[in-house]
Amino acid sequence: MATSFDATIGNLGLSTANTAAKNAAKSPTMGQADFLKLMTAQMKNQDPFDPVDNTQMVAQMAQFSSLAGITEMGSTLKAIADKLGATSTQDAISYVGRTVLTPGNVAYGRASGGIAGAIELGADASNVTVAISDANGQLLHSADLGAQKAGTVSYDWDGKTAGGMEAGAGPFTVNVSANDGSRSVGTNGLVWAPVTSVSTTTGAAVLTLPGIGEVPVSAVRQIG
Repeated sequence: MATSFDATIGNLGLSTANTAAKNAAKSPTMGQADFLKLMTAQMKNQDPFDPVDNTQMVAQMAQFSSLAGITEMGSTLKAIADKLGATSTQDAISYVGRTVLTPGNVAYGRASGGIAGAIELGADASNVTVAISDANGQLLHSADLGAQKAGTVSYDWDGKTAGGMEAGAGPFTVNVSANDGSRSVGTNGLVWAPVTSVSTTTGAAVLTLPGIGEVPVSAVRQIG
C-alpha cells in the first residue's frame, strides 16, 4: 500500500502546510529545505507497484507554496507598515514650532498683534459674525463678515479693541455664528495655533496646541 504523504511527513518529524498552520504556536512551520527533504524521502520510499498519488503530492506542494507566499507577503507588508510609520512620525515632528489652522475656539496673539482664523460654513449665509473675547469673557471685538457662500471664510483681527487699545497676547476666545435669514447655518470655527509637541503613543500622530489641547494631524486644515 502506498505510503501517504502525511505519514511520510510524520516519519521525518515534519508537518504538512495544513498541520503546520494549525500548530504554528507549538512548533515552527516547514521551511523550503524541509520540504525538499520530504519530497526526496517520499520518492525514495514509495512502493513502485503502488506509487504516491501525484495529485495528492501536487496539492500538498501547492499548499506549501501558498503558505510560503503568504508568510513572505506578511513580512513584506510589515516592513512597509514600519517604514510608513517611521515616515509619519518624522513628518509629525516637523510640525513642532510651526502654526496650524485647526478646529478650535481659543487663539493666542501673533507677535505683531491680533489673530487670524477661518470659518467653515455648511451652507450659504446672509450674515456671518465673529466675536472675540478675552480670558475673562469680556468682548474685545466683533466683526460682521456679511453674506458668504458655503465653504471656508477667512478673517483677520489686528488685535485692537473698539476703543483702539492693544488687546495683548491673549488667550482669546473666538465665537462664530451664521444665519441665512431666520435660518441658522452650521459653522465650524478654525484658529491658528502653535504646535508645542507631538505624541505618537496611540499609533497616530497627535499635536499639542496651547489652549486647545491634543489634536490629530488629520484635523489640520493648513500649516503656517
